[in-house]
Amino acid sequence: MLHEMRLNPTYYDYIVKGTKRIEIRLYDEKRQKIKVGDTIKFSKLDNEDVFFLAKVMDLYIYDDIDDLLKNFDISILLDSSFSKNDLKDIFNSIYSKEEQNKYKVIGIKIKPIK
Repeated sequence: MLHEMRLNPTYYDYIVKGTKRIEIRLYDEKRQKIKVGDTIKFSKLDNEDVFFLAKVMDLYIYDDIDDLLKNFDISILLDSSFSKNDLKDIFNSIYSKEEQNKYKVIGIKIKPIK
């Protein structure tokens, strides 16, 4: 199955460079449809004509961003120039605690398709 997601250009570039290998999202109705082996089309938020495809390698579901951050190094979640607190602040600015409590958080391990 093919899914589509848009990314901030900075995070898009981290995936393309290979530093970001797990995409973190709210585990809402849209993300609950994603299965291991599916394909995701990631496009840039500011230019949807720029995109790449990635295969879903694994899925990690946690109660909230804090639980997810305990289990992974920042170097595969974003980039080593960020701290886990930076990532937590970014995530919490996008998804409220109420949304996280309602849906949980998913880490999507991806591998870009060449």
